Amino acid sequence: MSLSNPLNLILIPPILYLLYRRLVPSLPSTPSVLPNKYDENVYNWMPARHPDVLCHKSYTPVELAELDGRKNPNCGICLAIMRVGGDGKVSPELERTVFDVSAGASFYGPDGVYGNFAGRDASRGMAKQSFDDDMLTPIEQPLDALADLTPSEIDNMRGWHDHFSRKYIICGDLVNASSM
Repeated sequence: MSLSNPLNLILIPPILYLLYRRLVPSLPSTPSVLPNKYDENVYNWMPARHPDVLCHKSYTPVELAELDGRKNPNCGICLAIMRVGGDGKVSPELERTVFDVSAGASFYGPDGVYGNFAGRDASRGMAKQSFDDDMLTPIEQPLDALADLTPSEIDNMRGWHDHFSRKYIICGDLVNASSM
């Protein structure tokens, strides 16, 4: 073997490395027994506490009202918007999607511009582009059938539903208390 040949010089390091790996066994990179509790002095990929999450379920208007960010700020902020059918029409049977809008608390929280929609069915208000309190159905009454909406208002509502679907977590459906 001649060291004057550049190819030989290039091959020496890989050959030495392979010999070293063959002669010196490697140690396991992870311990064989994992600790059974969190230790701050040891690297641990598990978080100390998992975040609270809302489970996907059917909410009644009374249950949804609890998620307005006022009564229990640690439970999140949710609102509901009706899904529009493929034909562009609304029917009382269509469900309303419940969105967890906690990430937008500055908008939907108690002091936000859309705060009156928190914990409520926002379908009529979103359809009519109105934040007035008279757009909200009292929680003791059955859900608003929205039968009087114009095609452009229905399209507004569909646009808001699509926007929320892309931006917020869907955490359930809003249903009448009588259907549970």
